[in-house]
Amino acid sequence: MAIAALSERMEALADAIEGELGRLLPPAEGAQARLLEAMRYAVLDGGKRLRPFLVAAGAELFGEPAARALRVGAAVELMHSYSLIHDDLPAMDDASTRRGRPSCHRRFDEATAILAGDALQCLAFEVLADPATHPKAAVRCQLVSKLASAAAPMQPALRRRKVRRVRLAVNVSRSIITSPVARASRPC
Repeated sequence: MAIAALSERMEALADAIEGELGRLLPPAEGAQARLLEAMRYAVLDGGKRLRPFLVAAGAELFGEPAARALRVGAAVELMHSYSLIHDDLPAMDDASTRRGRPSCHRRFDEATAILAGDALQCLAFEVLADPATHPKAAVRCQLVSKLASAAAPMQPALRRRKVRRVRLAVNVSRSIITSPVARASRPC
């Protein structure tokens, strides 16, 4: 595949993931408006979306529908965003910016950032467990299990920065692609 074609595919998928994330994240209204606004702020309008691209490429290899891949990719991106929020906190790196904007704890406050990160982590698992992600409960359980296993070393105090972030995407993609359920549903 030519570099230009790869770039176009990555850009198209990034746009599709952005739309999926926008649908999955609740609107910032009601009693939790500030928390929901912080969640949306941390996830939307930025990032290369490499992790969802890897998930989509793996799903395509096995003939999985693009809609399922988008949901799984969005869940991985939600988990990634959680890790970035917590990594930027004063107790960790105390980063003042993320993707050229004030980091979540600078834009809102530290408590809101912690809650937003925690809520994004929960939402990632909720998305994977939802029947809209895959009709088979066994596949959904395996997706939840694989994301949990891949994310465990991602905890900010335990990981080595960017290397762990890339490993998460690769591990989740590999787990999904090589799972017994995926192999069983692979076209012959």
